[in-house]
Amino acid sequence: MSSQPTIRTMPDIANQTQRDHAGVLDWVGMDRIEMPILLADAGGQAQRVSARVAAYVNLHRTDVRGIHMSRLYLHVDRHLSCEPLTPASLRRLLRDFLDSHVGLSDRAMLRVRFDHLLRRRALASENSGWRAYPVEIAAHMESGQFTVEAAVEVQYSSTCPASAALSRQLIRERFEMDFADRASIDRESVRAWLDDGEGFVATPHAQRSVAKVRVKLVPGFDFPFTDIINGVEDALQTPVQTVVKREDEQAFALRNGRNLMFCEDAARRIRHVLDADERIADFWLRAEHCESLHPHDAVAVVTKGVVGGYRAIDMF
Repeated sequence: MSSQPTIRTMPDIANQTQRDHAGVLDWVGMDRIEMPILLADAGGQAQRVSARVAAYVNLHRTDVRGIHMSRLYLHVDRHLSCEPLTPASLRRLLRDFLDSHVGLSDRAMLRVRFDHLLRRRALASENSGWRAYPVEIAAHMESGQFTVEAAVEVQYSSTCPASAALSRQLIRERFEMDFADRASIDRESVRAWLDDGEGFVATPHAQRSVAKVRVKLVPGFDFPFTDIINGVEDALQTPVQTVVKREDEQAFALRNGRNLMFCEDAARRIRHVLDADERIADFWLRAEHCESLHPHDAVAVVTKGVVGGYRAIDMF
């Protein structure tokens, strides 16, 4: 005779009541879940990317000790690692969160963080390299209402217009001093003065800067990460580079010289691009110039101005 396997009943402490410390909890879940996600590239092919995921539901039963975290993890794995990331797929995922916590939860939230990789050509040489752009997606469902937003970060160079003007003044004064004894100046003398470099007694300060953009999309559109990044970089004209040969560095210096900007200028350039995108229902953006002149940063923040939408103080 074969023996029948013994079925054991394991304790479920989370379902036990906790009367001494009862109460509603706003959010319970997991953060920094390691998970591959699928992103559709420009050609429609799905690419696998490493991500960190946060999954939460609320706990409105005051007498229940905990939620079912393993269920959240299994739903995240089933959805994010098997189908491309879209607003529609996130809506289905949050619906599964709530369906698996009937009687316990009526709100669900998800955050996905990853680097969006784009191949970038050099400015002048025949080279290219990879850039990684931090992306965060936040989705929320409550009372059947689904909202989703996306955030990206773009690094760029900013050369201070005030510093450039002050530098030009010093160079002009040095030029006038060096040629003060000449009634006229020939081209070769000026060229030699320029090549010598001694006359360039000052250079404007520039710094690595970052544009942080958060958007809410019009329903029906997928995530336009690449388009937003390209739009921001085209508006600023000075995104940080990958591979840099001497001709690329010279081209970069030229772009910086032609695009002098305070943080206010950068924010206004980006706002114009976001305002013109019909897919973006609302936006919040922050231009940070990590100054080389002093230890604090120069910052400008602007929103689209939608009634009931983002406020400038949000996520400041």
